[in-house]
Amino acid sequence: MQVYLVGGAVRDKILGTKGYDRDFVVVGATVQEMIDQGFTRVGHDFPVFLHPVTHEEYALARTERKNGHGYLGFNCDFSPTITLEEDLRRRDLTINAIAMDENGTVIDPYHGIDDLNKRVLRHVSEAFVEDPLRVLRVARFAARFANLGFSIAPQTLELMRKIARSGELSSLTAERVWLELQKALQTPDPQVFIHVLRKCEALRYVMPEVDNLYGVPGPLRWHPEIDSGVHTEMTLARISIETENPVTRFAMLCHDLGKALTPVQEWPHHHKHNVLGVAPLREMCRRLHVPNEYEDFAYIVVLHHSSMHHIYRSGPESIVNLLEKLDAFRKPERIKPWVMCCKCDFLGRKGFENRAFPRADYFLGIFSLCCTVSAREFVARGYKGKEIGEQIHRQRVRLVEDYLKIIPLTEKNDSANELPPAELYPHLY
Repeated sequence: MQVYLVGGAVRDKILGTKGYDRDFVVVGATVQEMIDQGFTRVGHDFPVFLHPVTHEEYALARTERKNGHGYLGFNCDFSPTITLEEDLRRRDLTINAIAMDENGTVIDPYHGIDDLNKRVLRHVSEAFVEDPLRVLRVARFAARFANLGFSIAPQTLELMRKIARSGELSSLTAERVWLELQKALQTPDPQVFIHVLRKCEALRYVMPEVDNLYGVPGPLRWHPEIDSGVHTEMTLARISIETENPVTRFAMLCHDLGKALTPVQEWPHHHKHNVLGVAPLREMCRRLHVPNEYEDFAYIVVLHHSSMHHIYRSGPESIVNLLEKLDAFRKPERIKPWVMCCKCDFLGRKGFENRAFPRADYFLGIFSLCCTVSAREFVARGYKGKEIGEQIHRQRVRLVEDYLKIIPLTEKNDSANELPPAELYPHLY
């Protein structure tokens, strides 16, 4: 029995990047031999075991033969005669088909180290097309390693396109698609994931709501990049500079979904795209089984992100109403990420990347001020029930009215970044 470290752990060790969990392949062993040595079997479709001490995963070397549709339509052979080279051949990319033995010797039959040095994501063999999940995995690796200069080999991209055109992507379960999207949202460049799926014609099958944005124009003055799909990629890239939180990044991905539903005769304007965006958001979240945490935050971003862009036109009543619609006073932790999404929506446009956006701090200052109002003072004055909420609302409106007088926000000074810095925001944390 021989044991080899394989996959991402070897790849990342060679790259010198933060490593994945360690996975091992066992050559020359049977299921019973593994159990006799104290391993616990956990795999159902093929034998995967947990080490009795480290609890790391050990899998028997195996080969796969396509016998049906989708990523589960395979016959697996995990007999003791399967070689390491045969096992590595079934893997997706050459950079993931490198192994290391217990002495630290590297086994690289498919030239994965060469591709690491060349910064190329390349398929191991033509068997790549047998597993539709690989389209999403390669797009995710492209997003993860884009900052290191990696690109997809043209031949591999063509095979991804072949899979997309075959209809095999429809066999993927919602859970698998969401898992890949969720992982992609945690990479340094999640917009690359979307761009690659679009390039290989897969986006229309896994996220048609996002794919439909491409080719939809925006007003040239506010969207020099013109295309709403390109704008979505740019905003996703921008939010990823600001935060690593996948919930916030998902909301940015979805913020303009309604533009795909604007009547063509109204192009390039999209006056009600925020309201129109709720239905495709709900549908995408339902289809992909998106967790409630993601959907709930994306909902307020879709519905209210445009409000920030016109805050200088809003009076104190409208501003307090907006905060209440955002459920800001019960869920204050969501306001800073919401403001961040509004900021990145503005900056994620061609030529807007380095513009000022002082209204973000301005709005946070207003919110912090409104958070100083509590029910306690009105209860002490004898107000009861619904009256308490009405008095809280009125007091907040008065505070915002004063704030607007002291530090007026206009379209001119907002654009010129002439506003003074906002106060600290202790209520946000």
